[in-house]
Amino acid sequence: MLLNDKALVNLLKQAYSAEKAAAFAYQGHAGSVSSKVEKEAIKQIEIDEWNHRREVLTLMDIYQVPVSKWYEVKNYIIGKTISASCYLIGWFMPFYFAGNLESGNVCEYVRMKRLFNALNITAHDEILYEMSLKEKEHEVYFYEQIKDSKLLPFFERIFAWGVNKRKNDIDLEQGFLIENTNRYCEGFHEKKKAHETTALVTEEQF
Repeated sequence: MLLNDKALVNLLKQAYSAEKAAAFAYQGHAGSVSSKVEKEAIKQIEIDEWNHRREVLTLMDIYQVPVSKWYEVKNYIIGKTISASCYLIGWFMPFYFAGNLESGNVCEYVRMKRLFNALNITAHDEILYEMSLKEKEHEVYFYEQIKDSKLLPFFERIFAWGVNKRKNDIDLEQGFLIENTNRYCEGFHEKKKAHETTALVTEEQF
């Protein structure tokens, strides 16, 4: 079955390659911290990202969505660059930017589920919900490590993530149930459209 939704197809391609960039980045992050507890936690998050990449590829295979060479190369470079930089930029920034990234990733899988559901495809609801939940857990972990840092307010003003600003509207303490998944991230959906339009034009060249 082919997907008649360019936004969904592109989102699958982006997510697949972005998971590789994240996994590479966490390799450097884990290597750069001295705490054994932090190192083990970050390594587990890396494993989660590889698992997500495998799950996304399964979906791509089902719907005959090809892997984007452009996204693969771009995210390889991004991931390796971030991985190396973790050894140079101190303790706070790798944790901060990891949390910022994971905050946005939550909505990617929520949106993916919504787009599948719009095509009357519900077979992947559980795995997409589980991946969005896992990304949220990652965000919470990274936030907890830096929440008391004096640098956080400054970075939040510049990069729009921190105590008061998030890139998703999910609160695990209030509950996040699979049957309510499509209610989330609506406020973050419209902000992506302009970016996706540009990305689609670029992607269609490859």
